[in-house]
Amino acid sequence: MNAAHNLSRPVLKEASPDLLSIARLVPQGARVLDLGCGTGELLAHLIRERGCSGYGVELNDTNVQACVARGVNVIQLNLEDGLSMFGDSSFDVVLQIDTLQHLRNAEVMLRETARVGRLGIVAFPNFGHWPNRLAVLRGRMPVTKVLPYQWYDTPNIRVGTLQDFRALALKNQLRILDEFGLQDGQEIRLWPNVRASRAVFKVQRG
Repeated sequence: MNAAHNLSRPVLKEASPDLLSIARLVPQGARVLDLGCGTGELLAHLIRERGCSGYGVELNDTNVQACVARGVNVIQLNLEDGLSMFGDSSFDVVLQIDTLQHLRNAEVMLRETARVGRLGIVAFPNFGHWPNRLAVLRGRMPVTKVLPYQWYDTPNIRVGTLQDFRALALKNQLRILDEFGLQDGQEIRLWPNVRASRAVFKVQRG
C-alpha cells in the first residue's frame, strides 16, 4: 500500500474532544477545506453545528466512501501532489489536522495551506510532551494515545514540537494568530510544549 494512504485521521463515529476544540476555531459559516479529512467527522460537525460548507481531501478509498455516506463533499487527492488545483484564498479556512507529520513535502504544504485559505489551522502530535521526553530519556521511542505506533510501523515520518513549528512559521513568513496545546480536549496555554500531547496553531500569511 502506498504510504500516502495513511495520511488521514483514525476512524471515529463522531468528532473527538480534541477535534471539537479545534472546531471552535472555525468561524461560523466559513468555507472550509479539510486536508486529510479521514472519514469526514470534523467537516460533518462543522457543517451541522457551525453552518460551514466546503470539501474534504482524502486519498483512502474506504474513507472517501465514508465521507460520501456522511454527506460530506470529498475530493480524492494525494496531498503529496500539492494544492495547485485551488486558487489563492479560495477558502476561509484550511484545516491540516494530524497530516503534517505524515508528509514528505510538509513545508511546501504548510505554505499552500496559508495560500489557499485566509486562515490555516494546523494540529499535530507534540513530541515535546513530558511523557515523550521521559520515554526518550529511558532510551525508547514514545508510544502514547496521540503517538500510538511503534517506531518500526509508524506512518509518521517526522516529529515536532510547538517551538519547532513557531520557527517553521517564522521561516515561511506566516503570522501566528493563536497557539495552544490540547490534552484530552482541554486547551493548555501554560507551558503547552511540556504539558500537552497535541499542538494547535492558527496562522495566516504575514
